[in-house]
Amino acid sequence: MTAAPDRHTVRVVLPYHLYTLARCSTTEVELELAGPVTLGAVLDALEAAYPMLAGAVRDRATGRRRPLVRFYACQDDLSNTAPDAPLPDAVAAGREPLIIVGAIAGG
Repeated sequence: MTAAPDRHTVRVVLPYHLYTLARCSTTEVELELAGPVTLGAVLDALEAAYPMLAGAVRDRATGRRRPLVRFYACQDDLSNTAPDAPLPDAVAAGREPLIIVGAIAGG
């Protein structure tokens, strides 16, 4: 799925409330990225493609992940990964998706 050495097609799976907000017809979207595939780059591309998601996944002012949002890929929890850390090669190659999960809290 890699179009060129520095171009990547990344798959992102969104939870129901985010794909509904983004008006997507499916839970999975594909994003084109140039350069390194990092969590920050994927979120930047997601917000650029779906501006209505800006502020829903990460705080607009700080860029930090919202408390009840988690990130997973290749069976690993990437929620506390630095925004500039590279994502797994399988995500960068489009073989595995980055999964965004809306956590449930309550008592």
